[in-house]
Amino acid sequence: MVASPLDINARVAEFELAEQGEVPAEIYDSPCPLILRGLASHWPVVAAARDSAEALDRYLRRFYQGATVTVSHGSPEIGGRIFYNADMSGFNFSMERSRLDEVLDLLLASRQESPPPLHYIGSTTVDHCLPGFRAENDLPLKFENALVSLWLGNESRIAAHHDIPDNLACVAAGRRRFTLFPPEQLENLYVGPLDFAPAGQSISLVDFHQPDYARFPRFRDAIAQAQVAELEAGDAIFIPSMWWHHVEGLAPINLLINYWWRPSEAYMGSPADALYHALLSVRDLPPSQREAWHSVFEHYIFSADEDVLAHIPQDRRGVLASADDTRARKLRALLLKQLNR
Repeated sequence: MVASPLDINARVAEFELAEQGEVPAEIYDSPCPLILRGLASHWPVVAAARDSAEALDRYLRRFYQGATVTVSHGSPEIGGRIFYNADMSGFNFSMERSRLDEVLDLLLASRQESPPPLHYIGSTTVDHCLPGFRAENDLPLKFENALVSLWLGNESRIAAHHDIPDNLACVAAGRRRFTLFPPEQLENLYVGPLDFAPAGQSISLVDFHQPDYARFPRFRDAIAQAQVAELEAGDAIFIPSMWWHHVEGLAPINLLINYWWRPSEAYMGSPADALYHALLSVRDLPPSQREAWHSVFEHYIFSADEDVLAHIPQDRRGVLASADDTRARKLRALLLKQLNR
């Protein structure tokens, strides 16, 4: 395993599986990441990957029916790091639509190059590009509507970011290193723009292989709270919602299958929408007004319990009442009316 360039002592806790292929119920409520060693080791794709790159290639092509995928390409000089260009006006890689079998050809060929150019497919729905694959390689989850995606490429570095859904990520081929930080480390990770990022989600601007502590001094505090997980083919990791994670693909060919789910009801919107609205309407208020709204949000949102509304009759609570599909529709209509003034 390639050594991590960061001095991190804490390792992600490992959960001992009762049975191979069974997702333990305990993970769904875990507030911290957990390694599930060997969870997917029974998958045929893992067996093929352990055999050889050629066996993995043949196995994946069995399911491919011609769908195009979005693939990122980068020069050898970027060292597999998917990031911005020098002045952050764009990115250090290019993207195109391509056939999956053409990408597999590139991955096999790039094994002979040192350093290799980057070839990377991120967040692509498995059922779209490999129909039938999940009939042989899947996990039973509590949430049947989980989004199942694949991530395929050679050596790569994905900057630290967080996701709103909970995440169960399974290494199907190659090796991965996850460096994780709890949500409260946001201020120490020096996160870039919210609305302009390599993969859509805002990312840390720190280069984990060459941290610039003069520019990012608080990153040392983040490292003190970091945890590391190093995974082989067949291993999995549970990443709770909002945990920051930096992901490295360490082998010439790496395949990850991940499951995303949100335990909230479908009618609930994304919390990111509320953040954008707050940027529009709250952040630039005078300090005294902003502090007043801080108290309002604390009262109605972050510390809300039944006592907050106990003095209001149930049938008169309006938008303050517990959400359901009907009330969610009314709230969206109200927001649209206000935003379209």
